[in-house]
Amino acid sequence: MPAPALSGPQYLSQGLKLVLSPGLRLFVLLPLSINLVLFCGLIYLAIHQFGMWVDTFMPALPDWLSFLSYILWPLFVALVLLMVFFSFTMIANIIAAPFNGFLSEKVEAVIRGVDESPDFSWGELAAMVPRTLAREARKLGYMLPRMLGLFILSFIPVVNLIAAPLWLLFGIWMMAIQYIDYPADNHKLGWNEMLAWLKSKRWQSLSFGGIVYAALLVPGVNLLMMPAAVAGATLFWVRERGEEALLAQRAAV
Repeated sequence: MPAPALSGPQYLSQGLKLVLSPGLRLFVLLPLSINLVLFCGLIYLAIHQFGMWVDTFMPALPDWLSFLSYILWPLFVALVLLMVFFSFTMIANIIAAPFNGFLSEKVEAVIRGVDESPDFSWGELAAMVPRTLAREARKLGYMLPRMLGLFILSFIPVVNLIAAPLWLLFGIWMMAIQYIDYPADNHKLGWNEMLAWLKSKRWQSLSFGGIVYAALLVPGVNLLMMPAAVAGATLFWVRERGEEALLAQRAAV
C-alpha cells in the first residue's frame, strides 16, 4: 500500500533528512559545490550592483510626489531581490541539472527500498547529461517568454506595482516545475504530460513550490536546500503517483 501524501513543508523536511543520510551524502557534494561557487559570485555582484539595479526600476517622481519614494523603495528592493534570486536559481539548476537528475534517481531507489546505499558511477552520470540538458532547454523555452513579459511589466509605470507579486507567484510555480520535473524526466514523462499532472495537483504543487521558494531565499541555507528540494520533489513524485495508482486500483474493483 502506498505511503500517504504529505504537505509541501513535510516533503521538503523529509527531503533534507534523505540527503543527509549516509547513503546519499556523496551524491549531494557535487551540486552543493557548484551552488556554493555560484552563490559567492552572486553575492559579489549584488554588493557592487544592487543599488544601481534598484535605481533603474524606481520611477522618476515629480518633487510634489517625492514622499512616495519612501513607500515605493521597499517594493522595488523586493522586486530586484526576487529577480536576482530567480536568475541565480535558474542558472544554478541548469548547470547542476545532470547532478540533480542523478540525485533524484538515487533518492528514489532509497525511498522504494531498492538500495539504501546506491553506488556512485561517473559513467551513469555522464549518460544522463544529454537528456537532462535537453529537458532544461525545454524548461527555458517555457520560462523565458514569461520572464520577459514580467521583466517588461516591471518597467511600465504604475502597472509595475503588481510586478513583485507576479514574480513571486511565477517563482513559486517554477520551483514546483523545476524540482518535480527531475523524477518525472527520469521516468520519461513528457513535458506536456508533466505540466498537466502538476496542474491536476495544483495546490499540492504550489504548497511544495512555495516552501522551496521560501527556503531558497535564506542565504547559506539555500545551498543545502537545493539538493533537499530534489529529494523532496522525488518523494512528492513517489507518494503522489502512488496515491493515484491506489485510487485507480480501487476504482477498477
